[in-house]
Amino acid sequence: MAINELQMGLVGAGGAVVIGIFAFNKWQERKHRKQTEQATASVQEPVLSELPTGTGAERVEPVIGAEQQARAVPSAQAVKDASARRVPPLLPPEVDERADWVIRIESIEPLVAARLWQAATQQCGDIAKPVRWFGFSDTANRWEPVNAHSAGTYHWVCAALQLVDRRGPAGEGDLVHLSDSLQRMCDIFMAIPSLPARNEALARAAELDRFCAGVDIQIGVNVVARSQAFAGTKLRGLAEAAGLELLGDGCFHARDELGNSQFVLGNLEPVLFAAEEMRGLNTKGVTLTLDVPRVADGVRVFERMMGFAQQLAEALNGAVVDDNRNPFGEKAVGLIRAQIEQFQGQMAECDIAPGSPLAQRLFS
Repeated sequence: MAINELQMGLVGAGGAVVIGIFAFNKWQERKHRKQTEQATASVQEPVLSELPTGTGAERVEPVIGAEQQARAVPSAQAVKDASARRVPPLLPPEVDERADWVIRIESIEPLVAARLWQAATQQCGDIAKPVRWFGFSDTANRWEPVNAHSAGTYHWVCAALQLVDRRGPAGEGDLVHLSDSLQRMCDIFMAIPSLPARNEALARAAELDRFCAGVDIQIGVNVVARSQAFAGTKLRGLAEAAGLELLGDGCFHARDELGNSQFVLGNLEPVLFAAEEMRGLNTKGVTLTLDVPRVADGVRVFERMMGFAQQLAEALNGAVVDDNRNPFGEKAVGLIRAQIEQFQGQMAECDIAPGSPLAQRLFS
């Protein structure tokens, strides 16, 4: 009987080893197939003559603590669970393929969010454009953002590189840097990335950047002193009475119910406003600024800003003028209204709602 039990134990152990080796071989086969497909697809793309900014000869691997465990052969149960898992929706709702280059990553063993974030920070932290991370929660059946405070585990992860902001479009170096960094991460975690074509993303980024440049306007209104400079205490009192809040950037912000800035009040002189210094401050003028693409219902916000500017002028004995110190008349106000309607209408036609999260990202 003891011999039979020993034989059965050896057979069971041998079966587990075979299953583990089979799973490891399948992972290697799939990885090499992915790499072959990517190499074939990239034949048409130009060869880079130099490394992207931020990479060097030395390769720095992320410190993930249990690296040997991450490199281990997946268990038979993990392989079974992987085949039974549901494939998540293609993209998280916060991601937009027009503005993001998205790389999906699949892992047989669950990726711990803390280790993933640590590796991502070390490998991708110096990329010029913002990179957002998301993991698919099998229990909640949804994509969720991954950050330094995340505590979940994920079999599916995606990285979204923002292609356009006010600094311009992403370059090929940004995309190469991200794809190389992710490949190193996937080698560590024994995961498989799906890399989309770079040329298409770069062309999309250039087109989107041209559109954004064409609708990117800011409206500025000045309130200048007629004779006596504006006292900081009185200026602060008027701003706070109108619902504006002094923030860390040295400006008073008029914000909506979600906390988004609608317009800001700044010093016309090269001195930032600071709460502890307002009592002794005097200034010859202030500037109110409306960032048109970043607000919803721009005409309404502009009218609110003009009403507050007029209120300041009356209370402080000032005048409402443009950048050339010309008084704002009804004709000028009407032209600005028309411009706001035109540019925000163009954004809406392109399905980039003014003031939306997408617009906030593109015009940042």
